[in-house]
Amino acid sequence: MDEQGAGYLRVGVKNGGCAGMEYVMDYVDEPEELDEIVEDNGVRIVVDSKAILFLLGSVVDFETTALHEKFVFRNPNQTDACGCGESVTIAPAVAEG
Repeated sequence: MDEQGAGYLRVGVKNGGCAGMEYVMDYVDEPEELDEIVEDNGVRIVVDSKAILFLLGSVVDFETTALHEKFVFRNPNQTDACGCGESVTIAPAVAEG
């Protein structure tokens, strides 16, 4: 974050790819008015207000292996993914009860 000169990492989703949606990440100085700020283990992430229902319950982790270093989304709302791993199908979360 310091290297990018940004105050927050912002996550969201956009339409695209063969499975319908793609996760997006960007550095921002400040959250937008309706964005949600989530903090865990001292890390603060901004969730795009338009993506909240698609990302509800998700865990974002950073994975390091011998072949790559990347962010990994574990999303209970994700119902499918394309074979290349670039896009996903996500159903918005629904209220229980």
